[in-house]
Amino acid sequence: MTQTRSIRHCKTCGAATAYRIPLDDNRERAICTSCGLVHYENPLNVVGTLPCWGEQVLLCRRAIEPRYGLWTLPAGFMEMGESTEQGALRETDEEAGARVALQGLFSVLNVVRVGQVHLFYRARLLGTDFAPGSESLEVRLFHAHEIPWDELAFRTVRETLHWYLADRISGKYSIHCDDIA
Repeated sequence: MTQTRSIRHCKTCGAATAYRIPLDDNRERAICTSCGLVHYENPLNVVGTLPCWGEQVLLCRRAIEPRYGLWTLPAGFMEMGESTEQGALRETDEEAGARVALQGLFSVLNVVRVGQVHLFYRARLLGTDFAPGSESLEVRLFHAHEIPWDELAFRTVRETLHWYLADRISGKYSIHCDDIA
């Protein structure tokens, strides 16, 4: 695993940090050279939904980088003080202006190279009164044959949509997990 070495200063006292292995640990950590505080770097959670209206899936066209102009499921970084479900609902509202009822965790994808874990919940749209938020250029419903596969922003979205369509055909939904290399 590649160490990012992104913490250069202590968040408590502001002194420089040095990467070394603490006595009770097995990997390098950023340790304050003044106060000795150990700083941990952990993956970020990306939470979102797979909103459906009948046989259609709601996608958002991104108005921000990375992947400006490409399609994605409504999702974003989880905030402090919220659960994964609360974050997924918030992101769906912020990006798509959509109200949904969550139907359970659907996919968990580890994106190790960028230090992220993506969690998507199946969701039932409560109406079709949605609109793009500030991070979306466009929001629209797609039937399976209309999904713009070559214009999807992220592999996590592509995998989640493939699993969803296969599960929908089988009539049995399960939780899907994978590592994205």
